Amino acid sequence: APGPLAQISLAPLTAQARQLMQLFILVMLGGGIGAGARYLVQAGMVRALGPGFPWWTLAINVVGCLLMGIAADLLTRRLGGSPEVRAFVMTGVLGGFTTFSAFALDVAELTERRELLAAGGYVGASVILTIAALYLGIAIARTVAP
Repeated sequence: APGPLAQISLAPLTAQARQLMQLFILVMLGGGIGAGARYLVQAGMVRALGPGFPWWTLAINVVGCLLMGIAADLLTRRLGGSPEVRAFVMTGVLGGFTTFSAFALDVAELTERRELLAAGGYVGASVILTIAALYLGIAIARTVAP
């Protein structure tokens, strides 16, 4: 007998809602692959290099940004990748591997449009605000559960 998921149909949805749902599922699948890859890289590097300095995070961010650059150019400018392929690869796999790659792509797009002040402000605000938010989160957690 078919399981409960076999009974789910996207047919009643509008074409736009169906496409959005398909993209959402592709992003989730790609994100799982990217997050799994990040875990394997981190675990392997910690085992090989020890836990002292976070080389794994640096390597993941650099490799993720390299791959995002390749994917952004090939899938959007040269190969005309479909929205489904771009969502799966760029948002899903690479976003799951490192969100830093999305940040770097945003900066590259701003600088390519010659919006250098906006790019600099975005970099500065991103670094300062995310680190501040992290410390705020730690403070909140320590207040709630001392």
